[in-house]
Amino acid sequence: MRGAGFIPWPHNWPVQSGDVSSFRSRLARWYRNNGRHGLPWRLTRDPYAILVSEVMLQQTQVERVLPYYEAWLLRWPSFDALAPASPADVIRAWSGLGYNRRALNLHRAAVLAARAGGLPRSLAGLRGFPGVGPYTASAILSFAHALPVPVVDTNIGRVVARAVHGQPSARASGPLRIAETARSLLPEGGRRARDHNLALMDLGATVCTARSAACDRCPLARVCAWRAAGYPLEPRVPPKTERFEESARFARGRIIEQLRNADALSTDQLAALLPAAHAVRIETYLAALARDGLIRRVGDRVSLASG
Repeated sequence: MRGAGFIPWPHNWPVQSGDVSSFRSRLARWYRNNGRHGLPWRLTRDPYAILVSEVMLQQTQVERVLPYYEAWLLRWPSFDALAPASPADVIRAWSGLGYNRRALNLHRAAVLAARAGGLPRSLAGLRGFPGVGPYTASAILSFAHALPVPVVDTNIGRVVARAVHGQPSARASGPLRIAETARSLLPEGGRRARDHNLALMDLGATVCTARSAACDRCPLARVCAWRAAGYPLEPRVPPKTERFEESARFARGRIIEQLRNADALSTDQLAALLPAAHAVRIETYLAALARDGLIRRVGDRVSLASG
């Protein structure tokens, strides 16, 4: 008789491996010996430190984040320490990480958390904080408080799609299906659920990657629906035609980088620092940066936001 946690695997799932407990135990054994246990944000349960790491890690590789994370916590070790900082100082400290709006959202979240005495311990409560979406809220609850909630990032979504659904990616499976399956796979108990989420994340980051699947090193290879199905390919997606240097994000990033090193610059000075194709759109870029709260304009002078 199948246990209550049984998931209706695809028809090509090996019958002898169709038990969720087998999936969990294989994954747990692999994680004990191969998990990235030494990452600094894995060594803390402080919600602030975990929020900092999750915001920094958005669309940014672990190796690039490590020095920024450590320097940030040395300078601002808590919500109370970060809250009084000026937005300009926060943006300057973020230099090199990109997506500068993340820095302002982190600062705004710190202001709210400092006033409230910390972060709430519910998904709905966390979602009310700037820059905290479904993934980040779940990550805080799981990694800081060891609550039994599924955490689905890009790596976890890919592992679930491949191992359980027989699909090459989370996009091919669909977000709702991925979320439902991730919840069904959770073991009972907070500590085990935390390690389970981290194990799936590490497996996707180091073994079952987007570019290649090292099935010879994967603990789930014998129970993987994607492998059993013959590794169906991802549907072809037309490549992007716009180069990064032609994008608005490039231009806005260049403007912020120049303002980090100056008290204020004029609109004409900023336009002169941009390629000609972007210079003619300087007002559009400045308006967007002002809406995001990243810059301050007084007459023709532009500076980083001061408060």
